[in-house]
Amino acid sequence: MEEEFEFGFNDDAQHSVERYEEMIRNQDQYFFDAQAFEYIIDNYIEKNDPVKALQVVEYAVNQHPYAAVFLVKQAQLLLFTDQVDRAFAALDKAEMLEASEADIYVLRGNIYQNLERHAEALENFEKALTLAETTDEILLQMAYVYQNMHDYENAIVYIKRSLEQNMENKDGLYELAFCYDILDKQEESIQFYKEYIDNDPYSYAAWYNLANSYHKMDLFEKAIDAYDYAILIKENFASAYYNKGNALVQLDKYQEAIDVYRQTFEYEPPNADTYCAIGECYEKLEQMDEARSCYKKSVKMDPKMADAWFGIGVTLNSEERFFESLHFYKKAIELDAENPDFWFAMADAYYKLGQIEESVEAYYKVLEYNPLDIEAWLDFSTVLYEQGKLLEASETMAEAIKNNPDAAELYYRMVAYLFALGQTNDALAYLETALVTDPEKHHILFEYLPQLQDNGLIIEVINKYLK
Repeated sequence: MEEEFEFGFNDDAQHSVERYEEMIRNQDQYFFDAQAFEYIIDNYIEKNDPVKALQVVEYAVNQHPYAAVFLVKQAQLLLFTDQVDRAFAALDKAEMLEASEADIYVLRGNIYQNLERHAEALENFEKALTLAETTDEILLQMAYVYQNMHDYENAIVYIKRSLEQNMENKDGLYELAFCYDILDKQEESIQFYKEYIDNDPYSYAAWYNLANSYHKMDLFEKAIDAYDYAILIKENFASAYYNKGNALVQLDKYQEAIDVYRQTFEYEPPNADTYCAIGECYEKLEQMDEARSCYKKSVKMDPKMADAWFGIGVTLNSEERFFESLHFYKKAIELDAENPDFWFAMADAYYKLGQIEESVEAYYKVLEYNPLDIEAWLDFSTVLYEQGKLLEASETMAEAIKNNPDAAELYYRMVAYLFALGQTNDALAYLETALVTDPEKHHILFEYLPQLQDNGLIIEVINKYLK
């Protein structure tokens, strides 16, 4: 028995779904028009049930074998369930039925893109461009392909073409910012967004991306102004508040930054990143109790927030609770083992606790991960020097200079070590180099070894460069 039910475009979509489910329960065979089938398929897609959606598609293909739309939907669902070969086959059938359907080539292009077959993806998108009524999304898909090929120049070309057709496409604005960032072309980025804003002054996304470009160029005042415009247009723009807070931090306006960070809580739930950022501001303001409280909230929300664990350690260190701070530094290192700042803090804590061997090991880690950290080299060599390991201290400084040949501080420290070792000629040679590099920093030498101020030979050399 076959019972026929036809539903037009304006009929109740839910009624279509109910009649379909009745058919399944009754193990019967009803007829649905194409629009009704689309309602039913979309219902299961919205419910995130691709298996049932595919079952509906099979009924639809059987009842409407010449409707390419159902083959396209079938391909979409097959792709969603990782049946790539069957998806290609469905698209081939759809193309035979209706070769002018742009969605066929868009979906095929997406599949090729996922397979990293970039040339074939672009070929299909190009075909879709000639058939589709609106092409801004297709152009954006082509930009994504070029991004995956690391061809960011071409990606920018296609994003701009997309935006010319649809200035409201926020995804395009953000992707353009990403490409300019990768290419380190912030000036071009700024120029583009300023021109864009001239045409659409109420685009909060454009103001936001302009602000981010200013931020990356260290133009923090301009960045803050642009974030303010974005917020003025979209009051609940939490990301703009957060980034404005980051810009204020760069200007050492920590209390203002705290206030702005807290404004994000009015528009989105508090999160670990924001509490950690607020904690760092309180730390800079030397309000360690408030800082520690925020850091604790951060790790409670996200136990993998390494910076917050580290921040707790820093607050304890400031109170000379060195042993306690070590526990939190270790927690941070467990999560981010190659962070030189974490190792540096640990090295310092071990040193203050008199655990010199552990301190030395930690310093080795610091310099392994960041051989450009001049302070770490100086502190490490100091530890060695204080232990009477003068030769090791001088060898460490030689390694430091090799990694940082323009750092005058290292040469002056080397002079001190070589004088302590009795290697006067070598010390004077390094002193000459230090004075050539930066004569104004010669006081560093006397700060470390005050007795050298009485050395006539050293004073004579220094005076020669200060004239």
